[in-house]
Amino acid sequence: QRPIFRTRPVVSLLHAGVFFAFVFYGLVNILDLLEGFTGFSTLHRSGVAALYNLIADLLSVAALAGMLGLLIRRFGLRPFRFNQRVLLLPSVRFGISRDSAIVGSFILLHVGSRWIGQAVRVAESGQPDWSQPTASLVATLFHGWSEAALTMASHVTWWLALGLILAFLPYFPYSKHIHLFMAPLNLILREARPLGQLEPPTSSDGTIGAERLEQLRWYQLLDAYACIMCNRCQDVCPAHGTGRALSPAALEINKRYYLNRNLAAFAGGATSPPLLEIATSKEAVWSCTTCAACVRICPVGNRPMLDLIDIRRALVNRGDPLDPNLQSALESLARYGNSFGKPARQRARWAKELPFSIKDARKEPVEYLWFVGDFASFDPRMQENTKTVAQLFQAAGLDFGILYEDERNAGNDVRRVGEEGLFEMLVEQNLAALKKAQFRAIVTTDPHTYNALKNEYPAYGFQVPVYHYTEVLAELLERGILRVQQPLRAAVTYHDPCYLGRYNRITAAPRRIIRALGLELREMPRHGENTYCCGAGGGQIWMDSGGQERPSEQRIREAVALGDDLRYFVVSCPKDMAMYSDAVKTTGYEGRLTVIDVARLVAVAIGIDGVEREAAPVESEAR
Repeated sequence: QRPIFRTRPVVSLLHAGVFFAFVFYGLVNILDLLEGFTGFSTLHRSGVAALYNLIADLLSVAALAGMLGLLIRRFGLRPFRFNQRVLLLPSVRFGISRDSAIVGSFILLHVGSRWIGQAVRVAESGQPDWSQPTASLVATLFHGWSEAALTMASHVTWWLALGLILAFLPYFPYSKHIHLFMAPLNLILREARPLGQLEPPTSSDGTIGAERLEQLRWYQLLDAYACIMCNRCQDVCPAHGTGRALSPAALEINKRYYLNRNLAAFAGGATSPPLLEIATSKEAVWSCTTCAACVRICPVGNRPMLDLIDIRRALVNRGDPLDPNLQSALESLARYGNSFGKPARQRARWAKELPFSIKDARKEPVEYLWFVGDFASFDPRMQENTKTVAQLFQAAGLDFGILYEDERNAGNDVRRVGEEGLFEMLVEQNLAALKKAQFRAIVTTDPHTYNALKNEYPAYGFQVPVYHYTEVLAELLERGILRVQQPLRAAVTYHDPCYLGRYNRITAAPRRIIRALGLELREMPRHGENTYCCGAGGGQIWMDSGGQERPSEQRIREAVALGDDLRYFVVSCPKDMAMYSDAVKTTGYEGRLTVIDVARLVAVAIGIDGVEREAAPVESEAR
């Protein structure tokens, strides 16, 4: 529950009251049953019985207050809305409200009857019970009732409290509250796997990926019943946040409602309709940025992102038409090993502009093999940053080299658009190149590359330490190998890339760099592992946005809100540099907010010749 507590503290407290009461009421109902048939009672007792009474009394009030608050929120404030482009089964829109009303009414009547029943029993005894303070307070309302009336009230509340359980049991498996049993199972049975390591594709009847429910893994079906319908995954989804058709919550809810209505036939082997008809839409599938925000925030361990990737795999496998830009990028990757359609011999052309030579790791041993990546190598906007990183490594005396034309795209986003065959081809080509080189560790520029090499490549026998360049720079600064000559003075904010911050939890190193340079760091509300996606992942950087707002534009507005004197939007990912450089222009903040790579700031502070003039006019104490 911690992810929800951080973002919804009031709602979480209400839910906690209901949850803990529900758990404890298992014992309460057993003892109440014994009382009804044996006459056993905990009333006016001391010791363990008194402690039991006190807990039951307080949790009853917590459950009633919590459920009333949640029902007011659900039906009064109506916080859960799907945009009109989201696919919802016809039964879902009415079903969610119906389930909430039925379950809420059951809890209020069940707990309320038991609580009032205890108050009646206290009134029957003629004296307050200190171990049941709230029930004793309510008991004063029954002052003056006859003994017969109190006895009748005691019987009615007892039968109502326990009888409601029998009435509710047949409905319970079909309600969202089945998650009380399924969610723990989902967490217990979940395979331990790094967030950045995708499950291999399923294969059945010649289909790679999943087109129908029966082609999903068993735990993807369990996800539907573990879902608590809190909609938190939708709240953090950058696609839904920019008005697209994707709702991770709707995906799981649709699966459950379909299974509820067709479970017997499905369990008997009947073929289900296509997932694109009953779970989500094709537009939604291709809107996912694979940022994993939905996976991280889910309190019960659901992975709706995996369903979307499996559907992509099936679409690609059957040759379904792709976005033309995406198709072109994949063709370039297959032919050239990069998405820019450039010959491999041009990959390291940027290195020729440096005043020193970079070692060829295929020809001589190096300590660090620098896996530069596509955007850092080919995009003219990124090449200055790439040269700056090289200059910093050189200034620190780092023993490093590159693969030159043998490097290929690492395949992280290729795999996440569903092109499993192309991903494996790129892995094979990169592993062949890596075998030619001698090195101790790999350092990457691109967090997407970092994720692939660290989390995906081990499945292919590649086990080498992998570092992001910010980790290396932070260590070089802290060890005094790189020395700050001109401490910088400016207010900055830092954007955590999804594949660095959320996937791999590297959030401290970039901030250590920023603080070491003397800069004032102002955090955006969504930062660290709770970062907000730039919108480039999952192949989105290769696709046409259709003129819709991108998450990067929302992010720039979030940064601008930190103050008029905020000057720099600091990044540590080439794709972020591309996305946010465009976003400051489209949002009208060009000139007010400068997007800059953290390496450029380091170069300014340590006084590398020529970088300060090109990077940005950051004020320094020397001035």
